[in-house]
Amino acid sequence: MALDPRVPDGPLEKKWDKCRNEMKLVGPINKRKHRILVIGTGLAGASAAASLAELGYQVDVFCIQDSARRAHSVAAQGGINAAKNYRADGDSAYRFFYDTLKGGDFRSREANTYRLAEISGNVIDQCVAQGVPFAREYGGQLDGRSFGGVLVSRTFYARGQTGQQLLLGAYSALSRQVGLGAIRMHTRTEMQDLVVVDGRARGVITRHLETGELKRWSGDAVVLATGGYANVYYLSTNGRGGNVTATYRAYKRGAFFANPCYVQFHPTCIPAAGEHQSKLTLMSESLRNDGRVWVPKKKGDTRAPGQIPEDERDYYLERLYPSFGNLSPRDIASRAAKRMCDEGYGVGPGRQGVYLDLADSIKRLGEKVIRERYGNLFEMYEKITGDDPTRVPMRIYPAAHFTMGGLWVDYHLMSNLPGLFVLGEANFSDHGANRLGANALLQGLVDGYFIAPQTISHYVADSKPAPLSADHAAFAAAEQEARDRIGKLIAVNGSKSADVLHRELGQVMWHHCGISRNRGDLEKGLGKIAELRERFWREVRVPGVNEEYNMALERALRVADFMEFADVIVRDAIDREESCGAHLREEYQTPEGEAKRDDEKFCNVAAFEHKGVGVEPVRHIEPLTFETLHLSTRSYK
Repeated sequence: MALDPRVPDGPLEKKWDKCRNEMKLVGPINKRKHRILVIGTGLAGASAAASLAELGYQVDVFCIQDSARRAHSVAAQGGINAAKNYRADGDSAYRFFYDTLKGGDFRSREANTYRLAEISGNVIDQCVAQGVPFAREYGGQLDGRSFGGVLVSRTFYARGQTGQQLLLGAYSALSRQVGLGAIRMHTRTEMQDLVVVDGRARGVITRHLETGELKRWSGDAVVLATGGYANVYYLSTNGRGGNVTATYRAYKRGAFFANPCYVQFHPTCIPAAGEHQSKLTLMSESLRNDGRVWVPKKKGDTRAPGQIPEDERDYYLERLYPSFGNLSPRDIASRAAKRMCDEGYGVGPGRQGVYLDLADSIKRLGEKVIRERYGNLFEMYEKITGDDPTRVPMRIYPAAHFTMGGLWVDYHLMSNLPGLFVLGEANFSDHGANRLGANALLQGLVDGYFIAPQTISHYVADSKPAPLSADHAAFAAAEQEARDRIGKLIAVNGSKSADVLHRELGQVMWHHCGISRNRGDLEKGLGKIAELRERFWREVRVPGVNEEYNMALERALRVADFMEFADVIVRDAIDREESCGAHLREEYQTPEGEAKRDDEKFCNVAAFEHKGVGVEPVRHIEPLTFETLHLSTRSYK
């Protein structure tokens, strides 16, 4: 089955205008008659909810935290991209589009990627108007810096707190609408299932995390903005609450899941210190503007970094990729770091680390300037490791970070299930096989502020959804399934916590479907996942009952979904017999160890249809066509 992305015809730079001009509209009075359910309150969810309410819709917003300010968007450090070209260094919407499409190794939808670049400047204007305190240069203009995979400075930032400041802006807009009564905010509430009626998404079942109450919610459209699934690896840079539940439950209800094997490993993470850790801490990619990455030239060198002279250091990114050097894209930098460590050049405990050294920049610009740029990042690093990164080089190593895969959506950001819209990291659409740094914050806000409010309005005007009571049989059935799932988990009464079993799953995923993969490891991993999933339902222990604040149950429900979803990731990785972006199949690479695509067979989006737990899903295809950019070998040398 070929999927229809509903991309307008005509020149690339006119497609979004054409799409908007042809959309049907809902009158201001009629908007009040329609209710939209928004799941998630990060940048994508908060901005979409605020914008929809501003238009006049009734909006219900569901947040698993006690406040929208605690969404994982708050953790983003380095910046947000936009083609403003304030520095007159040659940037443009087209250049931004080119960098993003190339960075994703030509595995994203061309029209969606161009739209991201096209709207980027509007996002910065919106955020400045909200009071986001972007850094400014001496003349008063917004300052910019570079991120991996680009040769211009298009990344706007608020020191190392960009995600937090952007989220506060979106949260302010959200709170205004809550105060006006246009939005009903439901905190500590987690989606348990999607309700589909007559082939359309019409509601959700939720569980209140403090009381265990299951509740039905009916709406005219459902928006999923629940982030990615990198926590399937257990140790990741994501907050502990990150999960796949909302998108996976939608997948089980008929929404197609696209490209799940595309998982990005961020190259600048603080290495794990031991098995006690439950998450990893990211050091912003922005540090690679001023930091140089190196390892000792001598294998197994145990000297302190300050004792290793310059001529005995291998600045391997500068050596391998001279055009981009330390600002090589994340997937390339991560694979290079892993290769250095695998070959015996790693540093620190377990030899699983490389150095990120700021000494040259401090010598050139002064410590004061460097601390002003990255001060809070230095404080985080020193608090975790005990080392001052202005005196001793940082130790970094790749970690699971961002997932490019997500629910399949068309140009309107609607899934194959009518009425189900998917925004931000929860969809697959903009980044291809690898995301360029500082594009995640942008995508969330582009989707929420500028795209979804218009496309959802078109859907409402075109489909004219009739009022639907939550007493409908489909709601009752979905609620009972959620209740049965909860009861089944509690009844297991095994001997292991969900966290212990989740850690085992993470080890399987890391070793068998990690930074690089091969068929043998993937097939072994598939078998281990099936075995572990069976053990989970035999060994997990969930103390307490549903009708209370039960964090063990909360975690177990999410881990149960990871146990099932891991199977889909690995199957996709087995099917995709090529290397592209973050998906490196060891059988398909150049003699230099670079990714080797197979455009004849795999220049497409793979979207999977659920057929049962542990059962081979049906693989649907959306062919990728490139009208403006032509397929070319991706090179940063």
